[in-house]
Amino acid sequence: MLRSIACALIFLAISSAGAAVNTDALHGLGDTRYHNVKADKIGRDYHIYVMLPNGYKESADREYPTVYLLDGGALFPLISAYYRYLNFAEEVPDLMIVGISYGSDTHKGGNYRSTDYTAESSERDYWGGAGAFQSFLGKELMPFIESTYRSDASRRVIFGQSLGGQFVLYTALTEPDLFWGHIASNPALHRNLPFFLKSHAGSGDRPTHLFVASGTDDDPRFREPALEWIRHWSDSTDKPWRLKTTDLQTHSHMSAPPASFRQGMRWLFARE
Repeated sequence: MLRSIACALIFLAISSAGAAVNTDALHGLGDTRYHNVKADKIGRDYHIYVMLPNGYKESADREYPTVYLLDGGALFPLISAYYRYLNFAEEVPDLMIVGISYGSDTHKGGNYRSTDYTAESSERDYWGGAGAFQSFLGKELMPFIESTYRSDASRRVIFGQSLGGQFVLYTALTEPDLFWGHIASNPALHRNLPFFLKSHAGSGDRPTHLFVASGTDDDPRFREPALEWIRHWSDSTDKPWRLKTTDLQTHSHMSAPPASFRQGMRWLFARE
């Protein structure tokens, strides 16, 4: 009898430990909303998380700058909580954050970042979907966000790390007007750098801004192509955006996103 009761208690403890986590008490994520959005032309669903700033409900007529965060499944909780600290200290303005998540770290689980974020590469036949993903952002996701929330279409910002950083540079080069601000953190250009050393669009109709950060301790296979990109475009007189580049001292490939976000956002909004 006692053994049966003990087994039952152990079962209940294990079942309780495996219950779904309610994130309402994680106040660092603020007022976060969820949407499942299907990309019609791509034919896949994306998990979209929207963090609203403090005072959103009370300021009924105010529109907010909006950061579109790639790799949102990993970076949304990290950057959203960090943003709230920076905002509390008045280092960055009130804004919305839109995290775009695959819901998995693996291709088998549905993570298509190596396709969605990349220009074509002769080394990888599944690279090269950046154009389709860019179309999804511009024609499907952003209209949905801007019709559902008070998002300022004139102050869109895109943030990406590694291959996400490659996509930031892709859209800055091919459709510079899509976003007002671009932040590329440790962009991974190791398989298709030549594409990114060419102009693919003329100057846009409005001023846009591009911030590129590279960690000094990044893996050389990422660091060296990024530095070549920085040298090339820093010397160019044909840039379609205002460019700022920086070294992130002592940062590695994966440690960089918070530092890139903080420095990039402070630079973008310094004149606001």
